[in-house]
Amino acid sequence: MADSGAAAGTDSLSPGIRRTYAMGGLSSGTFGTVPGLLLLPYLTDRLGLAAGIAGLIVFLPKAWDFFMNPIAGRISDRSTSPKGRRRPFVLWGGLALAVAFAAIFAGPTTPQGLAVAWVLVTFIAGATAYSFFQVPFIAMAAEMTTTYAERTRLMTWRVIILSVAILLTGGTAPLIVNLVDGAAGYRLMGVAMAAVIALGAVVCWWGTRHAPLARPELSAPGLRQQLRVVATDRQARHLIGTFLLQAIATSMVLAGVVYVANHLIGGSLASTLLFVATIAPALLVSPLWERFGLARGKKVGYLAASVIFGVGMVALFSARTGQLWAALLACAAIGIGYAGCQLFPLAMLPDVAAEDARRSGENRIGLYTGVWAGTELLGFAVGPAIFAGVLAVGGYVSCGGCDIGQPDSAKVAIALGVSVLPALLVAVSLWVLRGYRLDDRLRAQEAGETAM
Repeated sequence: MADSGAAAGTDSLSPGIRRTYAMGGLSSGTFGTVPGLLLLPYLTDRLGLAAGIAGLIVFLPKAWDFFMNPIAGRISDRSTSPKGRRRPFVLWGGLALAVAFAAIFAGPTTPQGLAVAWVLVTFIAGATAYSFFQVPFIAMAAEMTTTYAERTRLMTWRVIILSVAILLTGGTAPLIVNLVDGAAGYRLMGVAMAAVIALGAVVCWWGTRHAPLARPELSAPGLRQQLRVVATDRQARHLIGTFLLQAIATSMVLAGVVYVANHLIGGSLASTLLFVATIAPALLVSPLWERFGLARGKKVGYLAASVIFGVGMVALFSARTGQLWAALLACAAIGIGYAGCQLFPLAMLPDVAAEDARRSGENRIGLYTGVWAGTELLGFAVGPAIFAGVLAVGGYVSCGGCDIGQPDSAKVAIALGVSVLPALLVAVSLWVLRGYRLDDRLRAQEAGETAM
């Protein structure tokens, strides 16, 4: 019999399965990062679209995913493929996502109406493909292991790879755009990022072919009924609500990095330096957050990471002074908190889904992860839209392919949009997270089983 990837007599996964599963983070990290980083500037500064309308264009496709993801989760829940319930979706969804991503930036730039329609249609196509990749990808984590601690270890690898993907693609995408003048730079960047997306999907699909399936049973029918189950699950509401608020805050910062670099600090490398300063610490501290969570609990770890995350955002208001070093320090604090704010909720979601399976006897993991992934994308759609609205209120001047100065009101709007405003959302998320009670009980339960 082939190696299942689990140690005999335990529910631990082999290091190889942890790492190759986590490689799917290359795909999700790239699609979650690069459009949020470059699509809004592409629309306002390359196509000359007004900031408010550009924010709406960025919002609509990802909001579409809020409704698509539960459907993708439901479909993958009911899959009976002999190659694995989730794995075929990871492969084909990932490859379709790569094609759609390259297409987003490959369209015409004039006339403006046609260019905007092209971006909207291809972005919606990419968002749909992302649903059928991301939801099964996240659901696999809950089905490969049943233990509280192993989920944390598995998510640590995922956060590390996700951070590498964000650092790699977020740091290099602006550089690639600047390699070639005009829209050609964006097209080259789109092809390069599509290759990264495809690589992550293929490696994840191939590397998990021997992964164990802890709960192979199918869920009961009735999508509307089961969506109601997720909505009435108190633990799910608090966890998903917290993550939604933080996704909005994160995407506001992400959407504003290029504007901070171009209009507050200056210098062609500023956006890359700020991005690296934000993500690089996550690679270093993710294992430390894992140890902290195993020792103190996931909820305590999530609270601590969120506080650091919010404090870093407040400090980023220093970018208003134009001092690069102060902005880099603030970004480093954001990155330290960001690592924990990715690791802990992703490790807590399988706990919530597993608790539901224990109560109901049904496997609704795909549905839970579908709602989760849809909520994440909704947050990443709302954040840039809010930031674009802040720019519009501040009087930001859009200009297709030209370099003009911005009024002081627009510069203040940029600074507020990446600092104080997202920090307020993080503060509210801390209050929401207080209502999550499942973690203490699971820790006590696992400690008792270990002692037996």
